Amino acid sequence: MPQSPEPPAALRLRDFRLVALVLLALGLAAPATPSLAQASGHVRVKIVKAGLLIGSGAGSGTLSYRGKTYPFKISGLSFGITAGITVGRLDGWASGIREVADFAGTYSSVGGGFALVGGVNGVQLRNEKGVTIQLQGPKAGVELAANISQITISLR
Repeated sequence: MPQSPEPPAALRLRDFRLVALVLLALGLAAPATPSLAQASGHVRVKIVKAGLLIGSGAGSGTLSYRGKTYPFKISGLSFGITAGITVGRLDGWASGIREVADFAGTYSSVGGGFALVGGVNGVQLRNEKGVTIQLQGPKAGVELAANISQITISLR
């Protein structure tokens, strides 16, 4: 005995549910975008480091954030095994910025590195305001380091 076809209203409801399910799946699969309250900025840094047991470094950089460029100074100390002198140019991103003033502050990191004439440097820093900076790039010089670092960034 043949079955009767579904009434048109039931067919439309089923189609609507299918479309809604597909849209929900696409929405959940889409990458999260930062809100306007917390945006990311591009960071470029040039730093010179030197040390023997206790290291120090200084440099300058720029933060490109919401269409504007903000110059800053950077200085820091490291404690641990440090020997050598290097110059590095790092590029990366700062995230968790609510306003430009959040970028300035004291950052800390634990890390290490090795360079003999040249090498690659990478670091992840976080300050007391929740801003995280991830940087990487080439460095030149001679260095052996395994240390804890505190870095201070001040906007100019």
